[in-house]
Amino acid sequence: MSDREAQWSLLMRAARKGDGAAYECCLREIAQALRPRVRRGLSRTGVSPDETEDVVQEILIAVHQKRQTWDETRPIGPWIAGIARYKIIDAARRRGGRIELPIEDFAESLAAEAEPETASERDVSRSLDALPEGQRKVVRLIAIDGASIAVTAQTLNMTEGAVRVALHRGLGALAKRHRNNA
Repeated sequence: MSDREAQWSLLMRAARKGDGAAYECCLREIAQALRPRVRRGLSRTGVSPDETEDVVQEILIAVHQKRQTWDETRPIGPWIAGIARYKIIDAARRRGGRIELPIEDFAESLAAEAEPETASERDVSRSLDALPEGQRKVVRLIAIDGASIAVTAQTLNMTEGAVRVALHRGLGALAKRHRNNA
């Protein structure tokens, strides 16, 4: 494991214990490391590198949503790389790109059967319900359902800029609420 990955592991462990500053630092460092990789991945799949920041944000949202699935006994780098890979593939598919990958690449990460809703999922639903309707719809579509900025904009009949603003404000309100309740 590299020093960088060891640092991310420490930060993510602290974040999972409620350290908001560690979580912010972890996401910032991950984003910085992902940008060149995402840019190269998008370029290889025929997607404009101008989409890099959107895909990086989608990866960070997925890391946030799935952070409890990371096994702390395993390296964090491959876990993040897997999420990044899927988000790059998703971006290519949304833009009409055809990606062919052998099933062996996915064998260890195929979805398990759905589990019953946990207390944290109920907390997420309650937190989302506290947001204004527009922000709630945007955050739910992007952060929960995994829709892109473009798909969310089209679905909600909004501009992509308005979706980004609503997402930023909604996530900010959720973070503030979490800090106040912690």
